[in-house]
Amino acid sequence: MTQPRRYLFLSTPVGSLGSGAGGGVELNLANLTRTLLEGGSQVQVLAPQGSRIAGLPQSVIEPVAGLPPAYAQSQGRDQPVQIHTPSLLACLWQRAAQMQADFDLIVNWSYDWLSFYLTDFFRTPVAHIVSMGSLTDAVDQALEHVAQTHPGRLAVHSRAQAQTFAFAPAWMAAGRDPFVYLPCGVDLQTYDFVPHGNGSLAWVGRIAPEKGLEDCAALSEKTGIPVVILGHLQDPAYWQQIQAHYPRAQLDYRGFLPTRAMQQILGQCSALVMTPKWIEAFGMVAVEALACGVPVITYRRGGPAEIVSDGETGWVVDPDDVPALADAVGRLERIDRNHCRQRVEQHYSLSVMAERFLAWDKQICGDPG
Repeated sequence: MTQPRRYLFLSTPVGSLGSGAGGGVELNLANLTRTLLEGGSQVQVLAPQGSRIAGLPQSVIEPVAGLPPAYAQSQGRDQPVQIHTPSLLACLWQRAAQMQADFDLIVNWSYDWLSFYLTDFFRTPVAHIVSMGSLTDAVDQALEHVAQTHPGRLAVHSRAQAQTFAFAPAWMAAGRDPFVYLPCGVDLQTYDFVPHGNGSLAWVGRIAPEKGLEDCAALSEKTGIPVVILGHLQDPAYWQQIQAHYPRAQLDYRGFLPTRAMQQILGQCSALVMTPKWIEAFGMVAVEALACGVPVITYRRGGPAEIVSDGETGWVVDPDDVPALADAVGRLERIDRNHCRQRVEQHYSLSVMAERFLAWDKQICGDPG
C-alpha cells in the first residue's frame, strides 16, 4: 500500500497567514495545503502567530513567535543580511529541525537568505518555492549554491522570474535549468463567473511602491473611470502620496478582504489593471480576476504577461505606458469573458497545481513507500 506523503510547510515570515502581508504567497500556500490534504497527504504548516487558513482546522497550523524580517523589496542589492532577534525566521527553522524526522519533505515558502543557507544542514530534504525574482546579491548566491548542491530543489512560478537571477541564463545556455516551474492554482468554486462588467476598473495587491498603483491613479485621471482598490496597506505614506498627486483620480479603497468577499467585488469590474514596477514572479490576482471572467490589462513585465493571452483574455502593453493602458481600456469590448474563465480552468486550477507539485515531490523523494 502506498503511504501518504508527509509535508512540513514553512510559511512566509513577513506576516500571519490571512493578514495579506504575504501577498499571493499566502493564497498559494493555503490552496496547496487544502488540495494536498483532500488528496490524502499529511500537511503541517509552521507559520507566524495569528495565522489562519480558511476552511481548515487550526491544528494544521503550528504558530511560531518572533520578529518578522524586513521586506526583501526594501533592501539594497548589496546590503548585508540582517536578522533581528528574537528572529521569527530562525525560530521557524529551529522548530522545523526538531520536527524533521516526522516528515518526508520540508517546503520553504520564505524568500530569505537563512532559509536557503540552511538547506545543507537538514537530513530531511528541503525544497524551496521561490516567491520573487532577484532582489539581493546574498539571496542570489544562496540560491545558486542550492542549485549546485541540491539540483531540482528550487521552484519558481514563471520564466520571467527565473531570468532575473544572474546565474540562470548561463545554466540554461548549457542545457541545465536550475529551476522547476510550478503554476499557482485557485479553487474555481470560490470564484463566481460574471458575464458583464459594471464599467469600473479594479486594482488588487499590496499597496507598496513596487506595485505601481500611481500609474492606475494616472489612468483614472486620464479616463475618468473609477477604480476599486483591494489589498493590504503595506505603505501608508505611499498611499497618501498617490492621493495627493492625483486628486482627480476616482480611487475607492476597500481594504484587504477575504477571498470570497474580494472576488464578489472584483467580478463586477470590467477589467483588472496590473501596473508592476518590478518583475512580478507570478501575479496571483491575474488568475483570480480571470476566474471571475474579468479581463486583465497588464504591463509586459514579469509573470502577469505570461498569464494573460494578449487579445484573448486581456491586453499586454508596454511597461509604464499610461496612454497604452487607456487605449487597452477602450478595447475591452473585444474580450470574451468566457475565454478568461476557460484559461484558468485549463491552466491554473487546483488539480493542475497539485499535479505539478506532486511530480516535483516525486523528483526529489522518489515514489511513496
